Amino acid sequence: MTETPILSVSDLTVRFPIRGPFARKLGEIRALDGVSFDLAQGEILGLVGESGCGKSTLGKTLMGIQAPNSGSILFEGTEIAGRTPREARALRRRLQYAYQDPGASLDPRWKIGKSLEEPLIIHTDLPRRERLEKVREILSAVGLPAGHADLFPHEISGGQQRRVGLARILMLNPEVVILDEPTAGLDVSVQATVLRLFRELRDTFDLTYIFISHDLSVVRLMCHRVAVMYLGRIVEMGPVEELMEHPKHPYTQSLLAAIPRVNGPRVTENFWLEGEPADAAKLPPGCRFQGRCPHVQPICRQEDPPDRMVGARSVACHFAGDVFPPKPSTKEVQNA
Repeated sequence: MTETPILSVSDLTVRFPIRGPFARKLGEIRALDGVSFDLAQGEILGLVGESGCGKSTLGKTLMGIQAPNSGSILFEGTEIAGRTPREARALRRRLQYAYQDPGASLDPRWKIGKSLEEPLIIHTDLPRRERLEKVREILSAVGLPAGHADLFPHEISGGQQRRVGLARILMLNPEVVILDEPTAGLDVSVQATVLRLFRELRDTFDLTYIFISHDLSVVRLMCHRVAVMYLGRIVEMGPVEELMEHPKHPYTQSLLAAIPRVNGPRVTENFWLEGEPADAAKLPPGCRFQGRCPHVQPICRQEDPPDRMVGARSVACHFAGDVFPPKPSTKEVQNA
């Protein structure tokens, strides 16, 4: 893994308008709010956070599926936004998105071989013989027999559909792959097989991954770095082992406290996060986590915390790196 960024994101903002009668704009939802990070070639960056925090929106914005309101996305030094259709299509060959439901991305009326061949028809001038040979090679690379090319999506299992989805992406030799909840809905044994496949494909095809997941255990196993998102903002980012062992942001602490541990304390003994996230259309002044944070101080209600560097980590907290008071009990949180 090199230190040269293959992808650079700077102050990325996406806002969705809220419309009323006669399409009158009533407000807007801050889906992404000043997201910045660099991704090194060969790196696996994990994105974690609650549902609705902006993980999938970020992935689709990086792909060009969702247009940003402001900010910059540089892929190997080239701005992604504002490309001509031809330039955008060339970029998408090198930056691919693996959807959470691979079956939904496959046409149920087409055999798997036809679905795999389609990207080559659109993006290349290869003769059909070479296209079919490429289909066989990629099926083999993801651990599927060549005979699967003659099956329909409903004739294979969910784990095999994940492999077909990956095969379709690999047809165009991408450099960066965005994996959106790639193990969701799979049995534990199948998850392990799919994760091992991701590792093997990364080494074989020299891939760089952005790994979107709710499962912190999988993120810890797979990723080099992890970015924790909350209401459209990255609140903590750093090396995965360091962040998992010594989280600095209170939200990260609460996420890690919710992970069950064999022979450890019950989750309810350590987990103190209460309430729901703030309304993304009406974020409060100051820190967006203030309504759920047990360490909130007056400055948290007045000023949005800047990103602070604590060692190798970036933390969006006024007290990042400081010694927090002991975690409150559930009763103390309820009475706060």
